[in-house]
Amino acid sequence: TDVVEAWQLISWEAYRDGSRLGRKTRIGGKQREVLWSIFERVRAGLVDRKVVTWAEVFATLTDRLANGEKPPFNFAVVDECQDLGVAEARFLCALAGSEPNGLFFAGDLGQRIFQQPFSWKALGLDVRGRSSTLRINYRTSHQIRLHADRLLPSTVSDVDGNAEGRRGTVSMFDGLPPMVSVCQNSQNEAETAGAWIAERLSEGCQPHEIGVFVRSEAELKRARAAVKIAGASSIELSDKVEIENGSVAISTMHFAKGLEFRSVVVMACDDEVIPLQARIESVADDADLEEVYETERHLLYVACTRARDHLLVTGVEPVSEFLDDFLKGGR
Repeated sequence: TDVVEAWQLISWEAYRDGSRLGRKTRIGGKQREVLWSIFERVRAGLVDRKVVTWAEVFATLTDRLANGEKPPFNFAVVDECQDLGVAEARFLCALAGSEPNGLFFAGDLGQRIFQQPFSWKALGLDVRGRSSTLRINYRTSHQIRLHADRLLPSTVSDVDGNAEGRRGTVSMFDGLPPMVSVCQNSQNEAETAGAWIAERLSEGCQPHEIGVFVRSEAELKRARAAVKIAGASSIELSDKVEIENGSVAISTMHFAKGLEFRSVVVMACDDEVIPLQARIESVADDADLEEVYETERHLLYVACTRARDHLLVTGVEPVSEFLDDFLKGGR
């Protein structure tokens, strides 16, 4: 999907001759033939079911604009642009890319967790020399932000060479340092996190002002156990379920994106959980491995920076190698 679907390659020739648009590792000719036969069957199935993908929706809209249909807007402001996909970027370029300053993008390369990197310039979106880094943080305390920033390199760059410096950012308020608890087992972790949540509630923090995040669905049961021990009710966030008054929010780190809580627990930061071992084992070379490690770090960064005032990070021994950087700033 990162190549065929994203770039809307509709023929075997286009796929066969295409450059490595979505992968760092080149796939051999025989492998491409096998994969293309799978893509064709999937697409035929979608046609039979009369459904389309979001990439196809954006591609259709892009074609209509390219063929002269009047755009509904002259200008567009795009937030969270680091997670734009190829199809969405092409659509935006067709929508207002020809207007002087027709597009305004806001984003954070350190929070890219959904999309593989690709060249904006190749699509006609060239922001080189036209971007700047905002350095005032209004959401997260200085202490929490300082530790979270240690998860990322001092400078983050995109495919086109645009660099975003991570140092020199200033938070508008101070708070308590984040806590890290290394636990002997999952029960010990649930008790530790549960007691911490109960303490925040006793201090006046409302249940909906608390979030508990884990790497993937397999660890959600650990979050549920912690909230239960705290004596609170919980709600599991999804693309259809939002924060609810009176309930502690539980979700995977992906659904934490864009949210803010007074208090946050990031649980299950175990070795082989983050970075996720299944992703590491799926890579073909060092370049792909580097991409996996980057996005896994970004996930933990996103989860930790959802906290405004209080942050607890927990894991069961042996814990994630990322926690050493979080505590000591090893990057």
